Amino acid sequence: MWINLFLLIFLACFSEIMEATELYSDFKKYKKSKTKLKVSSVSEGFNYPWGMTFINKNNILITEKNGKIFKVNTSNGKKTLVKHNINSLKYFNSRMIFGQGGLLDILYHNGYVYISYSHLHSNTTPTQKVKSGSTAIGRGKLVDNEIKNFEILFISNSKFNNNKHWGSRIIIEDNFLYAGIGERDQGMIAQDPTKHPGSIIRIKIDGAIPEDNPKYAGYPNWLPEIFQIGLRNPQGISKSPHDGNIYFSQHGPMGGDNIATVKFGGNLGWKNIAWGGKEYSGKKIGNRPFKKKYDKLFITWVPSIGVGNFLFYKGDVFKEWSGDLMIVATKIENIIRLEIKNNKIQRKELILDKKFGRIRDLEINHKGEIFFIIDDSKSSLWRIEKAN
Repeated sequence: MWINLFLLIFLACFSEIMEATELYSDFKKYKKSKTKLKVSSVSEGFNYPWGMTFINKNNILITEKNGKIFKVNTSNGKKTLVKHNINSLKYFNSRMIFGQGGLLDILYHNGYVYISYSHLHSNTTPTQKVKSGSTAIGRGKLVDNEIKNFEILFISNSKFNNNKHWGSRIIIEDNFLYAGIGERDQGMIAQDPTKHPGSIIRIKIDGAIPEDNPKYAGYPNWLPEIFQIGLRNPQGISKSPHDGNIYFSQHGPMGGDNIATVKFGGNLGWKNIAWGGKEYSGKKIGNRPFKKKYDKLFITWVPSIGVGNFLFYKGDVFKEWSGDLMIVATKIENIIRLEIKNNKIQRKELILDKKFGRIRDLEINHKGEIFFIIDDSKSSLWRIEKAN
């Protein structure tokens, strides 16, 4: 009897270890790419840039967390300040401690500029060091280097006096806008579908609510915008050419960064589970790293890479990378390439042979050249081409 009991306990523990081992990926074991690259500076003098979007073949918009937006000509590096009246919380000033908020992602779509940002609520007082804010998304028309008629499409229904875990990358697919909303360092709020933090939202491009969102199809207690719950701090989003699904990336705590699929009515499990991560104090989170009742991940990193935005590669410059995942790894100051075949990861490698800084975002132009920006007060826009 005791032998059988011991065997059952051993098998349960072994199963948990195997489940975690199969899902964990260690960047320290990745090889460096053999592809010879030419990395050159396109434009300089950016102050903590966060998001980028191409508006045509040669021009790209770049947000800065302190509130500025620049248009950059990638042919000659010329910068033009774009005017706007977005009421965003500033990343750093005399009354703000160092943090993560400000102007965040930016997406150009059919003449509109869509922006996610830290919305500053008007009821804050001048003496507050950390202002009261919520993750928000709005859009305006780009006319003559100015964003005009800016309208707010979404504001998270929960506001907090901290400057953490806002999210929030955005994507538009079939006239629906998807965005990841950070859980603002509130942990279990991500399991509450009556609160926006810690979720993927899905709205129409004009801000209207889709009638086929989970609330109207079996999840009556959910907020109408919420599509998926259980997230911590989403940092990237992209559509896969392999299965047609939308994928997102998010920061785990100390370990547990991951990429997963956007799923109707899904739940990633935060903070009941932590995908192999733990508290910064070293304390364990939950009794298991993964549970079958929560959505399965595509890849999980332990230790963390500081996962950021990512794109599935398309272009002629690196034809051999077609369909592969190009992933920002902010913490390790590199870009990871995952070779994808039959929707499975075949190879993992680091493509940069030196550190440029904490990479925050990347974009790919019509030719297949890769552009990236650095999260720093003296930042540059960089271009990656194939070396001759």
